[in-house]
Amino acid sequence: MSRLTRRDMLRGGAVAAIGGLATLHGSLGPAAVTAAAATPGRRAGRGTARPDRYPFLEGNFAPVDEEVTAFDLPVTGRIPRELNGRYLRTGPNVLGLEDPRTHHWMLGQGMVHGVRLRDGRAEWYRNRWIRSASVAAALGEPYPWQAPDNDFANNTHVIGYKGRVLALQESGPMPYSLGEELDTVGPYDFGGTLSGAFTAHTKYDVAADELHAITYYPTWDHVRHLVVDRTGKVARTTRIPVADSPMMHDFALTERYVVVFDTPVVFDAAAAQAGAVVPYTWSDRHPARMGVMPRAGGPVRWFEADARTYYSHTLNAYDDGRRLIVDYAGFPTPFFVTGRGCDGPSSLGTPYLERCTIDLERGTLRTRRIDDRPQEFPRVREDLVSRRHRYAYTATAADMWRAYETVDGVPPDTVFGNALIKHDLLRGSTEVHTFPRNSPAGEAVFVPRDGSRGGGGTEDDGYAMAYVHNPERGAADLVILAAQDFTAAPLARIHLPRRVPLGLHGSWVPAAE
Repeated sequence: MSRLTRRDMLRGGAVAAIGGLATLHGSLGPAAVTAAAATPGRRAGRGTARPDRYPFLEGNFAPVDEEVTAFDLPVTGRIPRELNGRYLRTGPNVLGLEDPRTHHWMLGQGMVHGVRLRDGRAEWYRNRWIRSASVAAALGEPYPWQAPDNDFANNTHVIGYKGRVLALQESGPMPYSLGEELDTVGPYDFGGTLSGAFTAHTKYDVAADELHAITYYPTWDHVRHLVVDRTGKVARTTRIPVADSPMMHDFALTERYVVVFDTPVVFDAAAAQAGAVVPYTWSDRHPARMGVMPRAGGPVRWFEADARTYYSHTLNAYDDGRRLIVDYAGFPTPFFVTGRGCDGPSSLGTPYLERCTIDLERGTLRTRRIDDRPQEFPRVREDLVSRRHRYAYTATAADMWRAYETVDGVPPDTVFGNALIKHDLLRGSTEVHTFPRNSPAGEAVFVPRDGSRGGGGTEDDGYAMAYVHNPERGAADLVILAAQDFTAAPLARIHLPRRVPLGLHGSWVPAAE
């Protein structure tokens, strides 16, 4: 029996949503892809992409076409000897694309790039596609597991969890478990307790030893809050009714509450039937709001949110008495998942860092812009997720903003260039580590020094790591910065043997003790 693919799931969801007779299978032809429809009140990307240009297939986004293993990587500077583990980052890396008109960046097969550090050395670099059933077939390899419904080579995030490495995707696909050397171990359902969809953006509460997720699916009339307890199994599922099947890419978690972002990016069944590669559109009829629910479940309090912002990625959130503080990266609206063609997303401008304060006592929600400069992929020290934080780390990459073609004809800001940014949210100050032209930086992950774990030391006592393109070599470096001397020269630049395409999210996975 054939299994549902990620693309089939999106199209099949449309059929189920409008009472169709069967799930649609097979590849989308260019005529179907360019026929994307939008229902009244919903906006597809205005204008069209140049037919001869596909920005998410070019330059630093261009996929690599082979898997590489390299040992004893050359290093400029010194790797801190205490760093013992793997730096992993994933992203879309399309495999076997025959017609670029059928491409969308978000549907590229996931590829994980990893570097193993130990005793001051960079032992190896590996890049590996996630072996979904279709990827295994394309590579001429056996697929030894039963393929789950909505099977996909997850491309959005890779995390460490209880001795495993999990490659994650939002909506339908099940996580995939990866081995020590990035080999695919197989689909992972948390000991048989996960049913339905999962998320790319989990929140792990170290103190409670709980992994939280908000999941959505095109045909659901609700989203789900899942709690994976200390046994590694889904212990609780709470359904939160919502209208229009919104895309909930991320959410926020505090010690006491779950915060969901109900945005006007909604599933469009008509667009899916017409062949839209990613059938989610901006709907002026769908109100922007935030919902606050106790972590143990219960009634959701909804607050009207700022419709001028698309809530992209959460930095962190915490309780402040009867107030909730939520920091995140946002885009100006409307935000078009399908962009100006079918190659990737676009917005009216570049993203920024913002803070939302929800006052539960007064019933108010207010936002404040933290930093207007173009930046995305906000990260916090991971053991502070759901707790009060002071520092934040974001990335800016000129190539990213150029690819996010603006739909109003205004070119993106190219002045700020390529950098990693450290924010001191207590003092309201920033430090910027800049990189040269054509050196885009990916998401930075903070790694605490050994002595600062468990509450010792200061919050920023550690290192920031990111892949940065090195135009002189035409390949990537893994850059390690001292977080407390952020603008200084890197402690180490680990020279990878190949380019790492601009991608999405990753993690530092410490070695098992």
